[in-house]
Amino acid sequence: MRDNITVLISSVGRRSQLVECFREAFAELEVRGRVIGVDLAPEYAPAAHLLDKYYRVPSCNDPGFVDEVLRIGRSEKAFLIVPTIDTELPVYAATRERFLENGIEVAISDPQTVKIACDKEETHRWLIANGFPTVRQSRPEEVLVTQSQWKLPLILKPRGGSASMGVAKIKSFAALRALAEIQSDSIVQECAEGEEHTINVFVTNGRCLCAVPHRRIETRGGEVSKGVTSRNPKLMELAEALAEQLPGARGALNIQCFVDREDAIKVIEINARFGGGFPLANRAGAKFPRWMLESLLGRSSTASCKWEDNLLMLRYDSAVFISGSHSTQ
Repeated sequence: MRDNITVLISSVGRRSQLVECFREAFAELEVRGRVIGVDLAPEYAPAAHLLDKYYRVPSCNDPGFVDEVLRIGRSEKAFLIVPTIDTELPVYAATRERFLENGIEVAISDPQTVKIACDKEETHRWLIANGFPTVRQSRPEEVLVTQSQWKLPLILKPRGGSASMGVAKIKSFAALRALAEIQSDSIVQECAEGEEHTINVFVTNGRCLCAVPHRRIETRGGEVSKGVTSRNPKLMELAEALAEQLPGARGALNIQCFVDREDAIKVIEINARFGGGFPLANRAGAKFPRWMLESLLGRSSTASCKWEDNLLMLRYDSAVFISGSHSTQ
């Protein structure tokens, strides 16, 4: 077996299943591997206590964040860094070359794709410009001026939000006006009809090698808690075309959309990272972590679009217990 390779999960938080996906990849590839991680408050990050090692780092908006992650990466001989939250993606995208100069790959798309994905106005503009179906969207002040042209209810979202934080269903224009005053820099979307789906895609060298849609049966905190894989050809074709059109897309991304009764699709978001529901795709056979490691190890790729249809995932709560005194300060 090869000497230890180390994967670093950034902002590891609650991503315990993603940690296990990489450990599973080590076993399948017959390599010795470790999964370490960093977090703003690792003592309160459940997945951190399931790692081989973890470190505290400053916020990704702190000027010292990159230096500290790079120091840890070099010290631990990290092979790959996997970002997990939207706020850190622009930072890693902008500094990827610096990590590469130190022998560390970062699982991140080019800055242009990250910018498109992390800014809902940019997402909407890009979707329209490239001919992909999406919902109607505008700024709250523009909606309030043209109320007669909009059908309630509407969805209010932070322009740069994620994990459903700050998302509100608006049932009156008075409520929109009040919320918009509190929640600045937001956008308004029409309510998409039908069933919500996430499509996990894997991209390398400008080609989408795999697209795995799953229907979101139930969500908690913006992440799927109940979902089922769905081999829907229209969703797969749309996701492949979209992923290959994105400028410099790389690795794992996911696309959120709705499918109505007439099988019409509306894309609502693009995420340039592993999605919270990715473990379902991995269990179905879309082994993104394994495929990433194969590329970095110089091995022949086993990437394919062979995965199990109609696989149901039902999530439940578990707990990590740590003895000792723990301050909340």
